Amino acid sequence: MLYLIGLGLGDAKDITVKGLEAVRRCSRVYLEAYTSVLTVGKEALEEFYGRKLILADREEVEQEADNILKDADISDVAFLVVGDPFGATTHSDLVLRATKLGIPYRVIHNASIMNAVGCCGLQLYKFGETVSIVFWTDTWRPESFFDKVKKNRQNGMHTLCLLDIKVKEQSLENLIKGRKIYEPPRYMSVNQAAQQLLEIIQNQRIRGEEPAITEETLCVGLARVGADDQKIAAGTLQQMCTVDLGEPLHSLIITGGSIHPMEMEMLNLFSIPENSSESQSIDGL
Repeated sequence: MLYLIGLGLGDAKDITVKGLEAVRRCSRVYLEAYTSVLTVGKEALEEFYGRKLILADREEVEQEADNILKDADISDVAFLVVGDPFGATTHSDLVLRATKLGIPYRVIHNASIMNAVGCCGLQLYKFGETVSIVFWTDTWRPESFFDKVKKNRQNGMHTLCLLDIKVKEQSLENLIKGRKIYEPPRYMSVNQAAQQLLEIIQNQRIRGEEPAITEETLCVGLARVGADDQKIAAGTLQQMCTVDLGEPLHSLIITGGSIHPMEMEMLNLFSIPENSSESQSIDGL
């Protein structure tokens, strides 16, 4: 049996009882280590689970999945995913590979950022299509995702923006030379995402287009959702450029055009302070 087990969003204890029981009876346990991260390291997981974990990076999962599935038809193998197992399409591919090999599988779900964003008070059924914001480079500055933000806004829907994670990435030079030297991990902050969005807005204005959002659009920044030091901040897109949400992982929500009064009341709990001692109401933004 292949088990795909969600770990939730916080720390080692967020695994479900059902998931933990499965982990402890598996012959091999893999930890997917590139679509998201927990607030604790591999060692903390191993101590709590009582099992050694095998780190599975993008290359292992996408190109060498047969190694993960080896002998899973005669023994139990676990594949651990931060959040929920189907938070990334890669994991659907693993299920399809297992099925073709005649290996049975079982999914043990958990909380993911896709539903945990409700902690800010925005209603989950009012979210439209989720988008990803990637790190720009000198030669690659994609804006195509902004069309989905526009469509969501036109439909009065909120947009969850998943922010880029760079883990075990190689520089172009090392990639060309075939050197297994990796860059330090990078995690996009709400500040960086907001700055890129503002630049897209300016680019659209220069092209004579009417941007779907402006500097004054109400947004919500979230950091380390599910952890003890979770942070939420609600304010304008411009304010998101400077708000300090601390360590990763960060997510950003661009609100829809229509906000329910109860949503607004909840967002006011997290409004960005105008100064250190006074909180600014965000009603009417």
